[in-house]
Amino acid sequence: MAAFVSRYAQAFLDVVTAANLDTAAIDRQLNDFLGTWDGSAELRDLFANPAVAAVQKVAILDKLNVKLGLQKELRNLLAVLINNDRIGQVHEVVAAYRAALQQRLGIRQAEIVTARELTVQERAALLDSVGKLAGAKVEASFKLDETILGGTVVRIGSTVFDGSVRGRLERLREALVAG
Repeated sequence: MAAFVSRYAQAFLDVVTAANLDTAAIDRQLNDFLGTWDGSAELRDLFANPAVAAVQKVAILDKLNVKLGLQKELRNLLAVLINNDRIGQVHEVVAAYRAALQQRLGIRQAEIVTARELTVQERAALLDSVGKLAGAKVEASFKLDETILGGTVVRIGSTVFDGSVRGRLERLREALVAG
């Protein structure tokens, strides 16, 4: 990640926090803008075109904002990205903002891999256990991988907790070979 990405993300997070903005509403508006951005190659090409002045690009953003209804702080972030010829990295800035927001809120990301689909109750119990393990609130993505045979593999940041049957069998094999 380029250094400027985290600076823009952190500055936007500071603005959102200082203005006490509804982060869920900001997130929805970010999704609306990114959906429009991703859905229009013409828009991306226009903003990437160096022959179009930044003032014209911001005017187009403002026309687009009439339909999207972005908060002024979010509109201003996008305008700053346009003015500094960084709008092409909007996805990276948004991802960095979201990561910084979750860190500030004390939310940890986790990936939970299971061999079978879990019920709602099983997911809730597993999230509770993983939250205690992480020492924080956890926002998790669930994936299926039948090759783990059973159990669960949890990844929180760079730490992996392997409670799968496959993992246990592998550790047993290593112990038998070493012993």
